[in-house]
Amino acid sequence: MTRIKAQAPISSSEEDVDNGPVVSCKDAVITYGVTTAVDGLSFDAFAGRVLAILGPNGAGKTSTVEALEGYRIPSHGSIRVLGYDPAKNSKALSARIGVMLQDGGIHPMMSPIEATRLFTKYYGDSLSSDEIIQLAGLEDVAKRPYKKLSGGEKQRLSLGLALTGRPEVVFLDEPTAGVDPQGRLGIREIITRLKEQGACIILTTHELPEAERLADEVLILNKGKNIMQGSMHELLSLGSKGTNTIRLRTTLPLDMTLLAKAVGLDLSEVAEELPGSYLIKATGTPERIVAITTFLASMNIAIDSLTSGMVSLEEIYLSLIGGEANDG
Repeated sequence: MTRIKAQAPISSSEEDVDNGPVVSCKDAVITYGVTTAVDGLSFDAFAGRVLAILGPNGAGKTSTVEALEGYRIPSHGSIRVLGYDPAKNSKALSARIGVMLQDGGIHPMMSPIEATRLFTKYYGDSLSSDEIIQLAGLEDVAKRPYKKLSGGEKQRLSLGLALTGRPEVVFLDEPTAGVDPQGRLGIREIITRLKEQGACIILTTHELPEAERLADEVLILNKGKNIMQGSMHELLSLGSKGTNTIRLRTTLPLDMTLLAKAVGLDLSEVAEELPGSYLIKATGTPERIVAITTFLASMNIAIDSLTSGMVSLEEIYLSLIGGEANDG
């Protein structure tokens, strides 16, 4: 198994982050002319945790992440990444952070093996080209031109390239967009491994069920302001009072008619929210939970997660944001 180890801390006179947040944003304001994109935003992110930044079009997500990466300078407030001001210390940070873009920016005729060999030259202590290819699960297409890769293969290559320098802070933009279910499992495994090895991960995604799977902490923005922040457990628990639902995620898709029959409900009372993600509109009694697990055992299908009385992150998000598009 390839280890994405953190580099040794760089000696500096900047603030110590060993026992504090790895990423810190305090009262940040970002403006474009007369438009305020980020308005007094404050939050922290920690090593070994995934922070999902969510919000509708124009919420300030992109501006916030670009400031964390050093591409935007706030007009007020402060931003620190690994103790540094990213706008003033890009050279010190460049070897310690990894950035995954939704559009990988790879030449259409460049193969994964060529791209990874190129990226390893940018770092003094990097994963090898073969390690990146293996990490991203691209062994079978390593010599295929980028333009002939599937959407999921392009995403996995982009993620692999972002991890080339063994980063301590990783910025992921839509990591599972266009990825098939098997590929998503691989990306989730990589992110889980990064967490276990102490990386701080900042995730932006339009796919709220995916954010619910991956994130430890959630920050919801709207019109440049923080409207909700907390751990995933806190948010889901807060929104779950008085609900009578069962949420089920499985490693393989289910036949909805068979699922409804197994739990003794009408077909209208079960819904497939996403492939492998199901909502059962009923109280999670012990008998019903046993019926679900017995049904899955008979189909030889494993449970990814099973919760009772819990609303989804998507439901909480929509209750806060309303019908605004989540694509900004």
